[in-house]
Amino acid sequence: MNKIRKGDEVIVRVGRDKGKRGRVLQVLDNGRLVVENVNLVKHHVRPNPAKNVNGGIVEREASIAIANVALFNAAAGRGERVGFKTLEDGRRVRVFKRSGEAVDA
Repeated sequence: MNKIRKGDEVIVRVGRDKGKRGRVLQVLDNGRLVVENVNLVKHHVRPNPAKNVNGGIVEREASIAIANVALFNAAAGRGERVGFKTLEDGRRVRVFKRSGEAVDA
């Protein structure tokens, strides 16, 4: 069970995009993730008439290390670390470390 999952809203803690918020689009196996409108890079695309693709320079999201982001807590208005807690019925849920409230409903 991962601490950060696809669809979560995260905030960047360090780097060029520090302070930016976005939704997680993809979680990669190597400890990295792709966040919407964060870590944008220019990618040169060769035209391909068979696939109806125009050439040019395209801006897209590159991956960012999972350690450089924190899950955004809307109630507190900032990013927080995440831990796990086992409920009475045996389910494991993610909880914010500082406030102790559950991330998953």
